[in-house]
Amino acid sequence: MKKVITTKNAPAPIGPYNQAILNGNTLYTSGQIAINPDTNELVLDNIKSETKQVMQNLQAVLKAANMTFEHVIKSTIFISNMGDFSLINEVYGSYFNDENAPARETVQVARLPKNVNVEISIIAVN
Repeated sequence: MKKVITTKNAPAPIGPYNQAILNGNTLYTSGQIAINPDTNELVLDNIKSETKQVMQNLQAVLKAANMTFEHVIKSTIFISNMGDFSLINEVYGSYFNDENAPARETVQVARLPKNVNVEISIIAVN
């Protein structure tokens, strides 16, 4: 059965969607961008701090579903500049290790919501 997952520790949706949906033991998150949930401001100082905020937002959603990054089986990364790939990958990779890294794709797109540089969504299984 479908259950909506929400937390104040991640940004509120900016459209007609939820932060995540838990269906059985599988969690599907919406894409997270670098909005600081405390200030509702974008974190765009540099690509590493932007990616860190995205990962912190995802971590908060996972926690609200009683999961961690160890439960993540798939992630999708959308970036506006493939030249930022290595810096995004460095931050993203710090949340996983070789034993629990999920399957993933990274796609360069023309534009992201609020003109951010990175958006990440995940699927996790408990």
